[in-house]
Amino acid sequence: MKWFAGILFLLFLSKGFAQTEQDEYIKVITERSDKIIAELGILDSITYYRARALVVNQYAAINAHHEAREAEIKKIKEKFAGQEALLDQTRAAYEAEEDARLGVLHAAFIKKLEDVLAPMQIEGVKNGMTYGVLPLTYRAFQEMIPTLKSEEKAWILLWLTEARELAMDAPDSKGKHQIFGKYKGRINNYLSKRGYDLQKEGDAWKARREKEKTGAK
Repeated sequence: MKWFAGILFLLFLSKGFAQTEQDEYIKVITERSDKIIAELGILDSITYYRARALVVNQYAAINAHHEAREAEIKKIKEKFAGQEALLDQTRAAYEAEEDARLGVLHAAFIKKLEDVLAPMQIEGVKNGMTYGVLPLTYRAFQEMIPTLKSEEKAWILLWLTEARELAMDAPDSKGKHQIFGKYKGRINNYLSKRGYDLQKEGDAWKARREKEKTGAK
């Protein structure tokens, strides 16, 4: 009976640790969501907390999705170990299905936000969930290359917007930045084909900033 009681104690203890971890995670994503919603200028408390709850729930849903996804991919790797072609094929099919599910989750989230927030406030939520990379990067490209044409700016914004939508559903900061990095590479290739020397433009931009910094002193 002692060993049985010991097992019960360990199970109770592990359950307690799991609950503590879950509580801590909810606290973290609630604080993160609070910071995002606080920037939107919402005066009505009901709207504020409804919007915050939507963001908290989305963070939790994304986390649950990626945890289940990683667990299933691990099973696929174990099942098809040593069968590279079949492993790649099975994993690719599974990933495509999960990407589609993630897209549905994303669309539902945006729809819920539209029922609560104005368009510019939704933009704020999207930027908040992706560390403001879109506006920062878009401004950086324009400052680096002041001669950008309207068409070129439009393409840059389009690709950064697409990156942001995908980055919102990434499991962590690293994943979000990797997505933006991929799209920045696409933008750089596009600009190079348009005849811009990005190394030269970058050096000139750095010189301008240094000059402005020196002038400010």
